[in-house]
Amino acid sequence: MGTDSRERMVRSAAFLFRERGYSGTGFRDVIAHSGAPRGSIYHHFPGGKAQLAEEAVRYAGDFLNAGILAATEGGDPASAVDAFVGWWRQVLIKSEFRAGCPVVAVTVESHDEAPQLAAAAAAAFGRWQDTLATGLGNAGVADDRAARLARLIVAAVEGATILCRAHRDVAPLDDVVTELKDMTRTAVREG
Repeated sequence: MGTDSRERMVRSAAFLFRERGYSGTGFRDVIAHSGAPRGSIYHHFPGGKAQLAEEAVRYAGDFLNAGILAATEGGDPASAVDAFVGWWRQVLIKSEFRAGCPVVAVTVESHDEAPQLAAAAAAAFGRWQDTLATGLGNAGVADDRAARLARLIVAAVEGATILCRAHRDVAPLDDVVTELKDMTRTAVREG
């Protein structure tokens, strides 16, 4: 019952939350998807489903943040927007618009009895915003504007992802990315 099965379960939970949401995903689903031994889930997650979800949100947040960070290192904030959006675009198309953001899925279903879920989601969104804001700042955008623009990017992309799922079309995401890239280029020029 090593860390490999634990990591597989965390990844599987994040994957399943994207399509089924927090309440629609059970321990049995995670075991079946991950191929982990049946008893291992209670061994690794004595805090229950909330602990698993918290770790899955952290994993998803870190995974996406790594992509944003890599894109911002090139010095072009518009390409960071492309990287952030490009990943979502692939997820939507490959899943035939069934999958969305696991962080959003857990956020909208978090409950008072598990406040750590909302806190984990807020931390993931915050990391994405901080990484984008740092990239914008490094490109010459003033700190306060960079922070606002980074928040707008995260909110717009997450909202567009939801619209794409509803319409079963990537057009909302494509429209949002076009506008966000224009806004980031303008902010850099004005910076």
